[in-house]
Amino acid sequence: MKDDPKKVAIIHDWLYGGGAENVILEMHRIYPEAPIYASYCSDEWRAKLDNKVITGYLQKWPFSKLRKFLPLLRQWWFAKIDLSDFDIVISSSGNGEAKFARARRGAIHICYCHAPTHFYWRHYESYLENPGFGPKPLVRFALKKLVGPLRKRDLEAAQNVDVFLANSTHIQQQIKKYYDRDSTVIHPPVDTKRFQTPVLKHDLPNKRKGFVITGRQTPYKRIDLAVAACTQLNLPLVVVGNGPEHKKLKKLAGKSVTFLRNVTDAELPHYLQSAEAFLFPGIEDFGIAPVEAMASGTPVIAYRGGGALDYVIDGKTGVFFADQTVDSLVAAISKFQSLHFVRTDIVSQSEKFSTKTFQTQLSNYVQSHQNPAK
Repeated sequence: MKDDPKKVAIIHDWLYGGGAENVILEMHRIYPEAPIYASYCSDEWRAKLDNKVITGYLQKWPFSKLRKFLPLLRQWWFAKIDLSDFDIVISSSGNGEAKFARARRGAIHICYCHAPTHFYWRHYESYLENPGFGPKPLVRFALKKLVGPLRKRDLEAAQNVDVFLANSTHIQQQIKKYYDRDSTVIHPPVDTKRFQTPVLKHDLPNKRKGFVITGRQTPYKRIDLAVAACTQLNLPLVVVGNGPEHKKLKKLAGKSVTFLRNVTDAELPHYLQSAEAFLFPGIEDFGIAPVEAMASGTPVIAYRGGGALDYVIDGKTGVFFADQTVDSLVAAISKFQSLHFVRTDIVSQSEKFSTKTFQTQLSNYVQSHQNPAK
């Protein structure tokens, strides 16, 4: 795509792996000359982004080793970036502080929000219970002491953003709830082409067997529900991934459950294309993995909440269940087995979330907001 004639800067929390980084990759493809400011960047992502990434002292030791413990320093660092040369500032912010970047007077700051910062807002209690990093007593103590001022500063930063983009209708509601700001939904990019093969042009349910679930094995993803339900029903389930819940999940699993910890990116499409359905029992801000499954022609059995509400169509691209319980998921699997799904309809739905769709929607949105009244 051609460069926008106005000068653009891209800001991101940090760059070392995950779905949010793919948003930055697509932004870079739209605006290849735009510098990308981040509090930290891995060598791998510097190369992927053509060495356009600019970092500062937070990249250096010891800050690089302590980055998860330094929200105040990150807030200050982003707020001090000199963006006076840029007409358009696009921040990509989730569990970090990129939204603290300040556009010059007369420029526009567009924040693509993956979620209001989890450990300040919606997931605060969950982080207190299981921080996921560092010594738990120390992290809990620090979070309790700092959450008040961190929330205050985060809310102030949100008011300095000119316009918000949300990655799902779920996050649109969260932005309104915590920041009292309206937003426009532009779903994140999914590399749907990677999961499509000629066989998916046909409806071949007899070629598929069992169920699949992927992702980091953490408590909030509720992979335990999928393992318990398929164990109870004695149905094949492939669990792809690893994480702190791995040992617990293996103890819960029966003989019908298979764990694969080291599946490569090249191998993943095979497992999605081989399954009858993808199980999605957690609540995600959006959820890239279920859309990848749909791109494979695989329906999704999902908890009715979060990002899944934007792409699962009950009875057409998947099945919803109402409660995050084993019984509710078991009932949904039984309902699923009584239905017929047309794979091409599922693939077609996934294309609404493709990289091409993201690029078009974002570039059109930025183009329409180039001359804000400040």
